[in-house]
Amino acid sequence: MMMERYIAPHVERALKAMGVDEAIKVHFEIPRQEGHGHLSTNIAMTLAKALKGNPRQIATDLLQHLGTELPLIEKIEIAGPGFLNITFSTEVYHAMLRDLALQGADIGRSTVGAGRTCNVEYVSANPTGLLHAGHGRNCAVGDTIANILQWCGYDVTREYYFNNAGNQMNMLGKSIYARYRQELGDVEYEFPENGYHGDYPRIIAQQIIAKDGDAYREETEEALTVCRKTGEAWCFEAIQRTLDVLNIHHDVFFNEDTLYSDGKVAQTIDELRSKGLVYEKDGATWLALTQMGQQQDKVIVKSTGEATYRLPDIAYHRDKLQRGFEMIVDIFGADHIATIPDVLAGVEALGFDTSRVKVIIHQMVTFVENGEVVKFSKRSGKSFTLDDLIEEVGADVVRFFFVMRAVGTHLEFDLGLAKEEGEKNPVFYLQYAHARICSILRKAEEQGIAVEPTSDLSVLVHPHEIELITTLSRMQLVMERAAASLEPHTVAEYLRDLAATYHHFYHDCRILGAEPELQSARLLLADVTRRAMRNGLFVLGVQAPERM
Repeated sequence: MMMERYIAPHVERALKAMGVDEAIKVHFEIPRQEGHGHLSTNIAMTLAKALKGNPRQIATDLLQHLGTELPLIEKIEIAGPGFLNITFSTEVYHAMLRDLALQGADIGRSTVGAGRTCNVEYVSANPTGLLHAGHGRNCAVGDTIANILQWCGYDVTREYYFNNAGNQMNMLGKSIYARYRQELGDVEYEFPENGYHGDYPRIIAQQIIAKDGDAYREETEEALTVCRKTGEAWCFEAIQRTLDVLNIHHDVFFNEDTLYSDGKVAQTIDELRSKGLVYEKDGATWLALTQMGQQQDKVIVKSTGEATYRLPDIAYHRDKLQRGFEMIVDIFGADHIATIPDVLAGVEALGFDTSRVKVIIHQMVTFVENGEVVKFSKRSGKSFTLDDLIEEVGADVVRFFFVMRAVGTHLEFDLGLAKEEGEKNPVFYLQYAHARICSILRKAEEQGIAVEPTSDLSVLVHPHEIELITTLSRMQLVMERAAASLEPHTVAEYLRDLAATYHHFYHDCRILGAEPELQSARLLLADVTRRAMRNGLFVLGVQAPERM
């Protein structure tokens, strides 16, 4: 039972009796101020304009239609300009806790997405080097969104899209070849101006020497191809090792090059041309975006014959929609923001429903240590890799820190805070709460005291007990809202609220050593909290240690 779902039908019934459109949705919030009830709604103020009435009078009418004899409701009061503050009887909380206890390992789980297919595409870094620390936000956000959707019943496919062709890969091959020649003793061999620095091109070159010796001392197309392909394989394996450490695994690896080899790019151009949306100008192929409501036309194939990002991206989304996914989620960095409207316009022009495509744009990350910004650049060699970050602060901290702020806001990753092993570190704080509960349950077991699902819960009347049950009852709704909004930070914020609420309860409500009935009820409440905390951390991709 959730309070919102208990009271909502009663309010909707009263609104219907008042002649209010059934499409109007009632939203509830938990009041921040003590004494304002357990739930509050501003529906009277929301309806003021439509009903052309005073919000407080509308609230009075609504209250009259609700009646005074609602089961499990202690009182409903009108406050301020027209808020309805609802206070529940304690029996509601006992029923909610009983329901939660019966859910076992599924506390917080939902079936709102049952039967719906969803594709989540994230990471999608080209295999030209190691993942840098900035990639971490895409990795964590994408995987957590996939976890949330799966937790809410969606059939989720996790996809990685990459390009192993084009100028970037050619430059990787040239960079490795330069290091190969230098390792063979040609120290004066010139490194390409825009080449990839760092240790890894040299490491790859050494592997080629170990396998083939100086077979490629003469610079030929074959030599560059060997360097490029060896580099691609090495980089992709390195990327996957990093993702493994973060417990990130994909179901599909989609190679952009197959869009060309399978003729899907050509089909896309042909379909757009048949609709009069492609034309030639100055030796290039243009997409007539102005005919699709965009501000200006854009080149999709350069005069050199090389496609711009927009063309394969349109073909790729066309392919995903043809695969039948009911929802497609793309995780992009802010540097992609300019191309997204063009790509979606092209996809829609091909006759596809782009409302099925949800694009999440995450803002950039700044790494700070001791008040100083840590800079990095893959090509300069001054790279702060994601592996470096994991080694420095741990995989759990990396996962949590990258999702603890709204994706649309700039993220300042405080390395000092991330390395702190104390309550200031939010990851430590959450894991400590889980470990503390596990410790109590172990002590109870050692004393021969078991958690009893049939405990008498009527003894739970302390304000912090009620507060904890209330917070626990919100978990499923939080997960559903996170799935609907695709905002993983809301789960992180909920867990911090849950941990803080538990710590208040733990401080003021003795568990072991309390009166037998109270001890039994509080043990059950602690165990339900443990399971909820574990599930929330699982969704965030963070471990829930039993000892710290």
